[in-house]
Amino acid sequence: MKKLKVCVYAISKNESKFVNRFVESMKEADEIYVLDTGSTDETVSLLEQNKVHVKVLEIKPWRFDTARNLSLDMIPDDADICICADLDEVFQKGWRQKLENLWQNNNLTRLKYLYHWSFDEFGNPATTFHINKIHSRFGYTWKHPVHEVLVCEEGFQEKELTTNEIVVDHHPDETKSRSSYLPLLEMSVEEDPEDDRNMHYLGREYMFYQKWDDCIKTLHRHLELPSATWKDERCASMRFMARSYYAKKYYQECEMWYQKAILEAPYLRESYLELAELYYEQHRYLESYELLKKALNIKEKSDSYINEVFAWNEHIYDLLSLVTYELGQYEESYSYVKQAVEINSKDERLKQNLKLIEEQMKKRKS
Repeated sequence: MKKLKVCVYAISKNESKFVNRFVESMKEADEIYVLDTGSTDETVSLLEQNKVHVKVLEIKPWRFDTARNLSLDMIPDDADICICADLDEVFQKGWRQKLENLWQNNNLTRLKYLYHWSFDEFGNPATTFHINKIHSRFGYTWKHPVHEVLVCEEGFQEKELTTNEIVVDHHPDETKSRSSYLPLLEMSVEEDPEDDRNMHYLGREYMFYQKWDDCIKTLHRHLELPSATWKDERCASMRFMARSYYAKKYYQECEMWYQKAILEAPYLRESYLELAELYYEQHRYLESYELLKKALNIKEKSDSYINEVFAWNEHIYDLLSLVTYELGQYEESYSYVKQAVEINSKDERLKQNLKLIEEQMKKRKS
């Protein structure tokens, strides 16, 4: 089997804390290329010390797609495989041989691989999905000012495969500001108002900024787009609208949009849990209980970025315990809180609830 030339490319700005870990993770590649866009720390010198090919260029006005395309241009034409990565990402060891085997055995131009976007407090993967930033040297271009995507150029014959053999862990700098995202998303939607993905992202960003009316308006637009057909993302838009209505104290509208979200994607847990929380707050315990039981029957966690941590950790058992306690079902309440504690033994409130319910059960028996 022919040995392929594998090159990694990235963009950086003030990433000195990640450089050594990044390079160690990527050392299975033949070459690493980084476009630095204006670091004021030791990022550039550390990259150079690690034998990384570095180019410094400030991009004004800033756009992620421009930076990505310029970093891709740094890779020599004879590269067989290009890997776009960020400095806060870590490829799990042994990826190179797996990549070459998959690439040559399937005659690929692009590979979709497993991405652990976030981790819980115990270090276990929380939000996990697939991304496809491994590609051939030619035939692809980055598009959009933010939440940029790699698009196939017109006329290029793409062949893509999805694998779980190659895994990337994301360990971001939580102190970094994302303040540039909102104006860039607004720019992106203005440039391409028919792009459903960035319309959804813009609505979500408005929610993060507590711009409730803008969120609702934008996500309405998302749902009306002919291209907005992916049920998981449509469901998320409906949930975010429900959250916005809740923040505005429009509880009927909130309930309606959670119900719509469930109907849109009944195979996702998130909508059931969020509506169950609303019912719990409104003392509608039986309705909350029924929703939580339906959520618990959903065993498959989606492999998209839509899945949320709260739907798959101890939270569902915690809420079920609270609801069944209010319904007077103490034995069942105890079993649920016990499961919650088994998942998260550090939560003092859960451990206290376990004791309180146990005492309540003893009182009932005496």
